Amino acid sequence: MSVTKLGKFAVIGLSAAWLAGCSTTASDSDTSSMASEGSEAGTNTSDSTYAAGEDGSLSSVIMDDQAAAQQNADLLAGVATVFYFDFDKSIVRPEAREALAKHAQFLMDNPDARIVLEGHADERGTREYNMALGERRAKAIMRYLTIQGVPAAQIETVSFGEEVPVAFGHDASSWQLNRRVEVRYE
Repeated sequence: MSVTKLGKFAVIGLSAAWLAGCSTTASDSDTSSMASEGSEAGTNTSDSTYAAGEDGSLSSVIMDDQAAAQQNADLLAGVATVFYFDFDKSIVRPEAREALAKHAQFLMDNPDARIVLEGHADERGTREYNMALGERRAKAIMRYLTIQGVPAAQIETVSFGEEVPVAFGHDASSWQLNRRVEVRYE
């Protein structure tokens, strides 16, 4: 084995040992003391949010996951989650901008929230073309949200092309309903 390879292995080994030595893990006594503090106060520490009062004292607000989900749903009540597109286009319509601005504000206010943008197309065109068109439509909504300030890490895009229609007719009104992007929160 050459000296340079041996030196590389030594650096990697020492780095791994250093990282292992510097890592901290909670011991059983640490977690049990936290659990007993939470149980003494009659709270569940995993559902608590702590805040500092004006005098510097800590207070906690207990909110379970279901209540938080309900509060988030109330903030977006009545806001459109389906956005339609013109034939063979991936340009966000002006009437969608107000609803998208509300989604953007919600996502910026809730950095843990994640959305999936599901792009769709009507049945006209090849499957490959419609998959690409659905992707372009989802990416157009994503670009609009990121321009509004939403971090790209909160957004995922997926294309279903023509595979998941909401209207099964073979006419203009059915095709219009299938040319869409649906916003789904995770």
